[in-house]
Amino acid sequence: MIATLEYVDILDRSESLGKRIIESDVMEAYNNTQRALNEDKEAQQLIKAFADIKDHYDDIQRFGRYHPDYNEIMKKVRSTKREMDMNDKVATFKIAERNLQKLLDEVSEYVALSVSDQIKAPKDGAALSDSGCGCGSGGGCSCAS
Repeated sequence: MIATLEYVDILDRSESLGKRIIESDVMEAYNNTQRALNEDKEAQQLIKAFADIKDHYDDIQRFGRYHPDYNEIMKKVRSTKREMDMNDKVATFKIAERNLQKLLDEVSEYVALSVSDQIKAPKDGAALSDSGCGCGSGGGCSCAS
C-alpha cells in the first residue's frame, strides 16, 4: 500500500495537472467555442433537428431495412447531419473538442507510460486499444479475453 504522504503527494500533483489543463489555451478555446455554439440560435435549431430525426431513426432501427420508412429516414439523417456539421459554430466546436481530446489523450499516455510500458492509455479518443486482449499486456500474451 502506498504510504499516506506519498498518496497525498500524488493527489496534489494530479490536482495541479488538472488545474493546468483547465487553464490551458486548448481548454479556453473549447469553452469559448462551446459558449458560442450554445448562444447561436441557428446552430441550436440544427442540433435539435438532428436529435429529433435521430430519435425517429432509433425507432426505425429496431426493424432495420424492413421498415417502410427506412430509406427515407436514412436520407434525412444524413442530410440533417451534414447540414448541422456545415454550420460554422458546430464545425469550430468540433475542432476545439478534438483538440481537447487530443491533449487529454497525450497526458493520459504520458502518465501511463511513465508508470509502465504495459499500461494501456487512450489513443485518438478511444478508451482502450481494440487489440482483443483484456489482460493489459497489449496483446502480447495472446489471450482472448
